[in-house]
Amino acid sequence: MIPKDLRDRLGIVPGDEVEFALEESGDAVRVEPVRDHPTLRGSLAGLGLVAELEADHRSEARR
Repeated sequence: MIPKDLRDRLGIVPGDEVEFALEESGDAVRVEPVRDHPTLRGSLAGLGLVAELEADHRSEARR
């Protein structure tokens, strides 16, 4: 269990995910809350990748 004062400082509540990492010194543990990462969905839109993939597929099918 993570002590309440540390949870408060880290801004985590019961049920939040955290990651534990051993410090390089080997005698301390770092606790970090797992934060949601922004979605990458749609970040490649407009680059014409689907058309390029379809053209590649047609080219392969002709061989």
